[in-house]
Amino acid sequence: MEKFSALIANRRSMRKFTEEKLTDEQKRTILRAALISPTAKNNRGWEFVAVDDTAVLKTLSQCRAMGSGFLAECAFAVVVLGDPSKSDCWIEDCSIAAIDMQLQAEDLGLGACWCHMRGRASAEGKPTRQTIAELFGVPQQYEPLCIIGFGYKNMERKPYDDDKIEWGKVHWGKF
Repeated sequence: MEKFSALIANRRSMRKFTEEKLTDEQKRTILRAALISPTAKNNRGWEFVAVDDTAVLKTLSQCRAMGSGFLAECAFAVVVLGDPSKSDCWIEDCSIAAIDMQLQAEDLGLGACWCHMRGRASAEGKPTRQTIAELFGVPQQYEPLCIIGFGYKNMERKPYDDDKIEWGKVHWGKF
């Protein structure tokens, strides 16, 4: 693992991937990052659907009106679901798991990108929640937060530029 400050600066959303497949070990390592992520009261109110079937990834790429097309090109994706009946912090818990997976992917030399699903719909107006439930047999109580797409990077992105950090957004002691 590289130094965390470098890892976090280098992690950029990647929407272009090569056709190279991920190994089972890489997929497992990414999923492990989600499964050991912290949750409110350690309740683990999330579930994950791992997807590497090309046809299913193509279907997922069309479940939003805009912004999900890159899922058709990724080698692997994880649907992140939360159970609101188990925790009122399900969105936060799922978000933490999602970023942990993205940081793990970066550490493995892979690219990743978040695709938001909660409250979204396809171009035809079909809710993403319904599409995901039908595709994967997701029980009614689970809400999809996002899908994270993973793969080998097929574009160059420069690390985050420290000169663009908005230190004015930090308020010491009071707003």
